[in-house]
Amino acid sequence: MNSLSTSKLPRRIEGLNELAYNLWWSWHTEARELFKVLDRPLWKATGHNPVRLLQQIAPYRLVAAAQDPAFLEKYDSVMGEFKAGMSSDRTWLNKEYPHLAQHSIAYFSLEFAIHNSLPLYAGGLGILAGDYCKEASDLGLPMVSIGFMYPQGYFHQQISVDGWQEDVYHELDFNEAPITRVLTAQGQAVNVEVPLDARPVQVAVWQVNIGRVKLYLLDTNVENNPASDRQLSARLYAGDREMRLQQEIILGIGGVRVLRALGIEPAIWHANEGHTAFMMLERVRELVAKGMDFAKAANKVRATTVFTTHTPVPAGNDVFSLDLMEGYFHRYWGSLGLDRDAFFSLGVQESDNVVFNMTVLGLRMADLRNGVSQLHGGVCRRMWHCLWPDVEEKDVPIGSVTNGVHVPTWLAPQTARLYERHLGHDWLERHDDPALWEHVLDIPDEEIWALRRWLKYKLVSSVQDRSRKRWAEGQVAPVQALATGALLDTETLTLGFCRRFTDYKRAALILHDVDRLKRILQNELQPVQIVFAGKAHPDDERGKQLIQEVYNAAKDPEFGGRIAFVEDYDMHVARYLVHGADVWLNTPQLLQEASGTSGQKAALNGALHLSVLDGWWYEGYNGANGWAIHQDIESPASPDSHREDAEELYNLLEEKIVPLYYERDISGVPHGWIRVIKEAIRSNVPLFSARRMAKEYTEQMYLAAAQANETMRMGASHPPRILDTSHTSNDASETPIPPSASVSTHGTIQIEGSE
Repeated sequence: MNSLSTSKLPRRIEGLNELAYNLWWSWHTEARELFKVLDRPLWKATGHNPVRLLQQIAPYRLVAAAQDPAFLEKYDSVMGEFKAGMSSDRTWLNKEYPHLAQHSIAYFSLEFAIHNSLPLYAGGLGILAGDYCKEASDLGLPMVSIGFMYPQGYFHQQISVDGWQEDVYHELDFNEAPITRVLTAQGQAVNVEVPLDARPVQVAVWQVNIGRVKLYLLDTNVENNPASDRQLSARLYAGDREMRLQQEIILGIGGVRVLRALGIEPAIWHANEGHTAFMMLERVRELVAKGMDFAKAANKVRATTVFTTHTPVPAGNDVFSLDLMEGYFHRYWGSLGLDRDAFFSLGVQESDNVVFNMTVLGLRMADLRNGVSQLHGGVCRRMWHCLWPDVEEKDVPIGSVTNGVHVPTWLAPQTARLYERHLGHDWLERHDDPALWEHVLDIPDEEIWALRRWLKYKLVSSVQDRSRKRWAEGQVAPVQALATGALLDTETLTLGFCRRFTDYKRAALILHDVDRLKRILQNELQPVQIVFAGKAHPDDERGKQLIQEVYNAAKDPEFGGRIAFVEDYDMHVARYLVHGADVWLNTPQLLQEASGTSGQKAALNGALHLSVLDGWWYEGYNGANGWAIHQDIESPASPDSHREDAEELYNLLEEKIVPLYYERDISGVPHGWIRVIKEAIRSNVPLFSARRMAKEYTEQMYLAAAQANETMRMGASHPPRILDTSHTSNDASETPIPPSASVSTHGTIQIEGSE
């Protein structure tokens, strides 16, 4: 813990230090308010980071707070809730599957997005991982997570006057972040050693507390390492292919060794995307070192491993040349009991036998595999049918668990208060129950409209404040202040397009017919404005070109300031956008969006979805809760699909969306619009929550892995304690079938040669 903040805290409120170092506060409104009331301007200036707040706050404010009855009442309430949340055994898991509480789960991911005070993420993969850890804490899942401690994180985005993305890196001050160094009982830093070819690399370990869940972050910036190795964990998604391979070796192999060094023995191992798949090989190596042959060791690892793939296109999978792999693994494969060809066969597919594919490795080394939406599961079965050539495509053993969002994280406080008034004080505990949300239909339209107006006001104000600040600091030209949102209007229908800029997401689709778009946006009676935000990968030139195209449109005076591009999209910016946009726009090429979750966050707050019928929206759209582009997914893609989708987008805006928004009663309330909002909330929130997602992983994956682990632990001659799987459901009849794809249920896990 940070000694400075502890020494400044009066004893009566010294629990603030422990609370600051547990990111539980980040998804509990009352806890955030507790820090905020200590010093509101400083809370904002420190980026809502309580560690920095406690370091910088004037001591007299803490003394005053410790003597203020109103503050102490709030403090005692929050600390009581915090302590109960960390110690109570009255969780969903203990109620439904108490035996599973003894089977710890190791969750590996290359990035984690918990809060903007800890920038260890680039986009959707990290957001998903962070939301999942929070929900695991809420449900009581016995999870530990493994990731990287990136001192420079992902880049910060600045846009030049000509619209080109510039990548800026800032060093994270570890002393100002909610992290602590992991120490031994003797007070020494925990280090593990990971071989990179012939050289050992020392890896330090940091800990982040996410409620009940501990996240261990690996760091190669260790004094004994050479300078090049100290930079291995400096940045997320930076460097060449060799550096990426080195990072994934550190994460996978080093992550297993860290857990062993900490005395943690997971029963279930969950790999979030192929970046983490070397974790599976290291566990095989451990078993081979104990005398087991490779086949038996691999079967044992497979039976207890869950592998989630998020990538719907072959080009998106992480691959390495065989020469590069050989340079780093020629000493390692012997420890697996394999020769060169047998080792490469784990990650090579016949159709592309010159590269080692990390997704292929993950699929081959896990018995429990899933895509991240029902539609994506079908795409995966089609993509990877080549790995199971002897079965029909529908029987390829890849299921699906649709991504969801952590409701407390992405819910605006004002929205939460509305739900509490009308759904009951315990609504958050029951938020994955569809029956609860039927009561949304009874909320007065006037209350929902007042909420939506307030959230848009907050969005527009925040964008204008950012624009004003950069202009005042002399960082931008006046035209850039206009392009970044200075002219946004709180009464205008607002579309939000906020996601990673890359070709398949088609950020510029709405710019296809510039003249028609200008007429839509500049309609004097029914105006529309669009807020864009998002980053392009530093190596994605096409993504940067798309940003430039959008930015130049935002500068065009003929658009009248009705297009804005918000720089440096992160979790903090995202909250304002998903809270305040009226319509959430998503236009990927069909079957290339694995799931997507930003629209789920927007729907949670009453924003309406306008999207290509892909990813989660294929499951979420019911014809009355938003709008769908390209509804016939079974029709083959047209060579002119870009123009056709743009035409459909314009038609929906002109004929349905814009008129519905501006159709008001005598009091100015758009009852037809609010009817769609209510239906969007009712139909989407319970089904696309991280709570539903985590329960599905538990019932469809973790129970099977835990039972396999127990079978092997006790030996074939001793029957395991049977885990109750009566809640498990993976009904293929409920799964949509895209072109040339279908669904199968998970097969029974076969354990060969269990020890």
